[in-house]
Amino acid sequence: MSRLTITVNGQEVHGNSREPLLVQLENAGIQPEYQCRNGMCGACRCQLKSGAVDQQDAMAFVGQNEILACRSIPKANVELEFNYELIPSLKSHTG
Repeated sequence: MSRLTITVNGQEVHGNSREPLLVQLENAGIQPEYQCRNGMCGACRCQLKSGAVDQQDAMAFVGQNEILACRSIPKANVELEFNYELIPSLKSHTG
């Protein structure tokens, strides 16, 4: 499956099963917190409420039902929850 739906804090965006969630969210105009983009810091940690991801190796701690958006590639439709208010990015995706 290449096209799928990513629901983030109740907002739906279109995504794919090829790129990390962090990249896809940024491309959709959503800006989660991050510092490293390689799984070291854990700043992009969020709750996986439903769906499935391929969580690549990371050094940051993740608890039960948590994922790192920078190291997770969705395998199906997913629902995520960040425990802070997401700020729209200056770069918005049109198309």
